[in-house]
Amino acid sequence: MNKYDLIVQDIKQDISLGTYPAYSRLPSVAQLCQQYEVSKITINKALEVLEQQGLIFRRKGSGTFVKKLEEGTQIRPSKEVSGQMEGFMAEHTARGERVKSIVYTFEVQHPSEYIAKALDISPEDFVYRIVRVRIVDDVSQVIEYTYMPIGLIPNLKMKHLEHSIYAYIENTLELRIANAHRVIRAVMPTTLEAERLSITPNEPLLEVEQIGYIDDGRAFEYSVARHAHGYEFMTISMH
Repeated sequence: MNKYDLIVQDIKQDISLGTYPAYSRLPSVAQLCQQYEVSKITINKALEVLEQQGLIFRRKGSGTFVKKLEEGTQIRPSKEVSGQMEGFMAEHTARGERVKSIVYTFEVQHPSEYIAKALDISPEDFVYRIVRVRIVDDVSQVIEYTYMPIGLIPNLKMKHLEHSIYAYIENTLELRIANAHRVIRAVMPTTLEAERLSITPNEPLLEVEQIGYIDDGRAFEYSVARHAHGYEFMTISMH
């Protein structure tokens, strides 16, 4: 195992045990170099890996901080890479598939306490609430329930919902989508979901609950996506 891998595992353990709690600042690069008796290059590589895994975020001129994790999130010893942050539209069009979105709800409201906590905002703030079904090659694949803070994602329009919200965020707002924390479970559809997805009420769905982050550690999205028709969620572990 490389030196930076050992440092990654050590810092991850400290985060897991609460030695470095949420929002706490990690020791400086110079201090970590002294602590682990390695070069700045090695420390920066270790911090880069931790940032890619969504455990820390860096603020220019301020330092490196521990990201707040959702309760129950497990910190894994291996690096996980998933293509889901690429965006649904980009993922499927890259395969040559035709993607269409039907928007059922697009409104502004105050978030519930649960969603406010997930987005790290106040219940008095405003969020977009979006409900849409994504259709691939004329088959309804997923129903999405999405909440985004207006303060971070301003001027969102119906045209963005019908195509790619992620493209608007990165290309127009010039924010870099970095990573996400996810909880995956099997659920049964509601009667309305079964109707909108054109499935039977007894067909299980794969639910992906997700909090998405931009590269400075701010949460830009809380979403619940319920996938039908044998959707597979693949994660690749790199050791």
